[in-house]
Amino acid sequence: MAKTIEAKTVHEFRASAERVFDAWLDPAKVRAWSSRPIPGWPAADVRRIEIDPRVGGRFTFSDMREDGEAVHWGTYLEIDRPRRLVFTWFTSEEEEKEDNSVVTLTIEPRGTGCRATIVHRMDERWAEWVKQTEKGWSTMLGQIEAELASGS
Repeated sequence: MAKTIEAKTVHEFRASAERVFDAWLDPAKVRAWSSRPIPGWPAADVRRIEIDPRVGGRFTFSDMREDGEAVHWGTYLEIDRPRRLVFTWFTSEEEEKEDNSVVTLTIEPRGTGCRATIVHRMDERWAEWVKQTEKGWSTMLGQIEAELASGS
């Protein structure tokens, strides 16, 4: 990988580490949290949630937006329930060929809840997108929190 930069976000959950971890690998749970309304954003129109939850397994998430279908995919590099999930994250074939995007989710139990930290390592050419990337991951963690709090 060429020179890289990192986007990082942290979220404190009231839910257990196991529940937070499982929210990333269970297709029904991913669909539930990714479909939740986000204030100020258009309604989510989730199309595909495909997950093969094993090291070397792939995932695809997609939703429809004004300019067409936004597709995100990758491969699981490490799965250590409920502590660590490492995967590639791509939005274009060019990124996948360059293999320049790795996300590490670390979950630390804290009392009855946990702390989740996401570090997204990517090519330095994406430096201007770090804040937006952090906001995106933070929003996802908030969506998971809201879905888990609703009893899912």
